Amino acid sequence: MRLLIAKCQVDYAGRLSAHLPMALRLIMVKSDGSVSVHADDRAYKPLNWMSAPCTLTVHDPANPEVAEGLPDDLTELWEVRNKDGDRLLISIGEVLHDSNHELGLDPGLQKDGVEAHLQQLLAANPETFGPGWTLVTREHQTPIGPVDLLYRDSSGAYVAVEVKRRGEIDGVEQLTRYLKLMNADPLLSPVRGVFAAQQIKPQARTLASTRGIECVLLDYDGLRGLDNAEERLF
Repeated sequence: MRLLIAKCQVDYAGRLSAHLPMALRLIMVKSDGSVSVHADDRAYKPLNWMSAPCTLTVHDPANPEVAEGLPDDLTELWEVRNKDGDRLLISIGEVLHDSNHELGLDPGLQKDGVEAHLQQLLAANPETFGPGWTLVTREHQTPIGPVDLLYRDSSGAYVAVEVKRRGEIDGVEQLTRYLKLMNADPLLSPVRGVFAAQQIKPQARTLASTRGIECVLLDYDGLRGLDNAEERLF
């Protein structure tokens, strides 16, 4: 990525025309070839930009054929074009900063609280559901798909746990189907169910109650050790 802080004028010609008068701005050139012009406000949104794929050509501002009608005392003249013929002309004056950085491959955004992470935390903390609970397996296979977690409770009985971020009727129906198949297996039966989620809708709670399924609200921060309920003042 190239970062350039400079006085610049920006002119765009394409489906519409736009003009930014000479001012101090940040110009970013990314490895995919895209170019964006930023002011010191507007959060992440650029003032103007050209998305990839596009080509950047640097012209000599002393060449009268390309610099006609542009400000004097330019140091560089950038012409950015995309495949549709749209053009971004960046007239660069005084340069305050110019640097290149190799950022490498980005792993992408990893969101907290996704079901796989909740499942992982619950597998490591079976006592979330009660003292004496032990994990049997994650992703216990049934003929219609895997149930998220299989435990034994303090009495040694099997408990199937389905984990969701947001508990809705569909999740209860899914767990009901798993339980029907698991209770048909003499090596597992009897198996009861727990529906665990960060939020559980009232309709899902009602349905779970009629099916004999327990609902458990999950404290994500507590599971990660970021919020100890025993240390709260109120």
